[in-house]
Amino acid sequence: MRKIQLMTSMLVAGVVYAGGAMAADADGGALLKKNNCLACHAIDKKVVGPSYKDVAAKYRGQADAEAQLIAKVTKGGKGAWGSMPMPPQTAKADEVKTMVQYILSQK
Repeated sequence: MRKIQLMTSMLVAGVVYAGGAMAADADGGALLKKNNCLACHAIDKKVVGPSYKDVAAKYRGQADAEAQLIAKVTKGGKGAWGSMPMPPQTAKADEVKTMVQYILSQK
């Protein structure tokens, strides 16, 4: 009986965790749309700027990737992906963090 209770608890915890991750993904995607990021970027193809999958691949494994991208989004940048500059974005700090986490989660 204890094994069943333990397995049930683990299953419920897994579903809750996965649901939270899916909600964060949905929030990140919605924020990218709300802040007009999709005018220059797409998940899987280059538009004006790089695809989010390419960005995630470039920064994968870097401990400071999130901080670097938050700085690039808020301050703008030039030269990392070509000559086209990215203007600074005016989204709220918590929204930028959620968007960057979503971008870095792309595989």
